[in-house]
Amino acid sequence: MQFVNGDDVHRLLDYPSLMDAFEAAHRNEPPRIERALLEPPPGTRPSGEGFLVLPTWAPGRAFGVKMATLLPDNAARSDPLPSVQAIYQLFDGETGMPSMTIEGTALTLRKTAADSGLGARLLAREDAETMLMIGAGALAPHLITAHRAARSSIRRILIWNRTPARCKEVLEQLEVSNCQTEIVENLNTAVTEADVISAATMAMEPLILGADLKPGTHVDLVGGYTPTMREADNETMRRARIFVNYTGSTVGLVGDLMLPMADGVITEDDVLGDLFNLCQKNVVGRQNADDITVYKNGGGGHLDLFTAEHLARCLAEM
Repeated sequence: MQFVNGDDVHRLLDYPSLMDAFEAAHRNEPPRIERALLEPPPGTRPSGEGFLVLPTWAPGRAFGVKMATLLPDNAARSDPLPSVQAIYQLFDGETGMPSMTIEGTALTLRKTAADSGLGARLLAREDAETMLMIGAGALAPHLITAHRAARSSIRRILIWNRTPARCKEVLEQLEVSNCQTEIVENLNTAVTEADVISAATMAMEPLILGADLKPGTHVDLVGGYTPTMREADNETMRRARIFVNYTGSTVGLVGDLMLPMADGVITEDDVLGDLFNLCQKNVVGRQNADDITVYKNGGGGHLDLFTAEHLARCLAEM
């Protein structure tokens, strides 16, 4: 059995090839996916904490399970750590034998960013030039890199965070060429300028206001993984063509959809499809240049399995 550390995960999983692997995998039927989230009793721990277990089974091909801790306060430590810490175990699909143990934090960063990148590849305008990154956590540099891999037309990157100093840390991690980067203080103004917006925060109240969105904007919502968390307001959802990465990990589970549904702004029918539908061409994504598109990235164990399988292929080819 192999053990793959985080450095090797980042080295082997470049975003163009990982997005290609995701797109190919989504042309097939979804594997069997389960999800168990253990949360602390109300009021005993900060909101958003939990222990997540994601088993996935692609019959005859592979089994896999990710175990992840969700601790939002990690980012505020004197020695900051990612909010998500994880390990992934891959099993052989025929014998059931353990085949590979993977450092799951790196795997999660890569699969989450590639998921959003594929969403942008399928939904964002091909001439998108300005990207706004909302949030400066561990995911931010990966989301920026994945979106630039999806849309090489991006030539300007704006970064906003409640604590501006964190934005400098993101810029230091980026390897960008032929691209202007800028830390912004006024979020609403930045939203009006952006062609692509990616948000990865722990927000409980909307940060993206639909009234500020210009026609043609693509909005990627990565945070907001509980029913009470959200990053975009009702007007954003009302104006947009809405897609999700996977219906089973989003509809009825995340605040960015549940809260506007509860307010009567949208219904489940307004969620037009997920990556399986888009990659199989069962639904139409962007219809014209002025469409506002929203892509809710809700994760899912199938993406971890797809990432682990792609990593195994990369190692076999070395």
